[in-house]
Amino acid sequence: MSLQCPVAHTLDTTGRDIHSEAADLRARGPAVRVELPGGVHAWSVNDYASVRRILTDPKVTKSARNHWPDFIEGRVRPDWEMISWVAMDNMVTAYGKDHVRLRRLVGKAFTPRRTQAVRPLIEQLTNGLLDALEAAEPGEVVDLRERFAYPLPAMLVAELIGMSEEARTATAKVIDMMVDTTVTPEQAQAVLLNWRGAMEELVAHKRADPGEDITSDLIAARDEDGSRLSEAELCDTIFAILGAGSETTINFFDNAITALLTHPEQLELVRSGRASWDDVIDETLRVESPLAHLPLRYAVEDIELDGVTIPRGDPILVNYSGVGRDPKLHGESAGDFDITRADKEHLSFGHGPHYCLGAGVARLVATVGLSTLFERFPELSLAVPADELQPLPTFIMNGHRALPVRLTAPVPAGAGTR
Repeated sequence: MSLQCPVAHTLDTTGRDIHSEAADLRARGPAVRVELPGGVHAWSVNDYASVRRILTDPKVTKSARNHWPDFIEGRVRPDWEMISWVAMDNMVTAYGKDHVRLRRLVGKAFTPRRTQAVRPLIEQLTNGLLDALEAAEPGEVVDLRERFAYPLPAMLVAELIGMSEEARTATAKVIDMMVDTTVTPEQAQAVLLNWRGAMEELVAHKRADPGEDITSDLIAARDEDGSRLSEAELCDTIFAILGAGSETTINFFDNAITALLTHPEQLELVRSGRASWDDVIDETLRVESPLAHLPLRYAVEDIELDGVTIPRGDPILVNYSGVGRDPKLHGESAGDFDITRADKEHLSFGHGPHYCLGAGVARLVATVGLSTLFERFPELSLAVPADELQPLPTFIMNGHRALPVRLTAPVPAGAGTR
């Protein structure tokens, strides 16, 4: 693919230090030319004001099929390492009237009433996972990401869309590969085929045996109000709900638990009632956005951002990891975790027409999950220094490969076991 200007930065596919990378990009300007895997070039939009504008600008779209010339004209390989992010037909990638139509259909599943109705399920799943953790020996090191942060949101979303546990486990591996920016072209192509196959199987099952779930509702809604979903839109929309509802919340839990365990004085503020779980949620989303660099949007026309021109048709990434830490918004302490700060403004749920429909469910599962975890395990502590936690191999997500903790203090030698 031809370049219109020199590439300023090659994104680190290993995600070794997303915050330093985000700060460097932000210092270079509101929009910086970057290179993605496979030699594809895009623009990273880096500060709060510019991102907020991009998220609401009608000259910005998420539809590669309509507005990315390289994709339309076949210059993006079908086995491009990030092909799954653009080769979808759902409300995430739809444009104009199609986006409104699909968002309206999906929105019926996330009304405030239906959100609150899911609380008993969240409590059941949370307590079930924590019951299993109680079997750990005193002082034993357990991976809280694998045993709690990962399964809780994944199991919840699977329940909401009517997916079996066996299918969820298999599909989870596909989603993990999708967000891994170190995958090979062969792996990327397999990811695309596997998640589509899994969604087709789910739709076929629910068409034959519908239930009280989002997939069944979407199938039933295909002919309502002239808002017919194509088969591709149906499968891809369900996958978008599964991926967005699980992966981001997994990383949220990972980051929130890490932040509270490394700031015990702030955890005590919550326990004493001087701060709330809402404070924890918003401050975590601000300083440790679960999304780092989200692909992709496209310029419908030339876009001017503080003297930088993003040419028509160029792809855009939103640098969420840089937004909440923007000193122009939060001052010199923008990189500090502080649940007492008055202004916790962030854009981690998005903004504008693509604002996260599941934000209410995400806040509810975060509140129930965190409050119950720290109530059940008041001695919870990290088993390694925080700077030894290994980041996920991706520039798309912000989380750790593992979160080793001790649920209780080790039993002193000779004291026996509980």
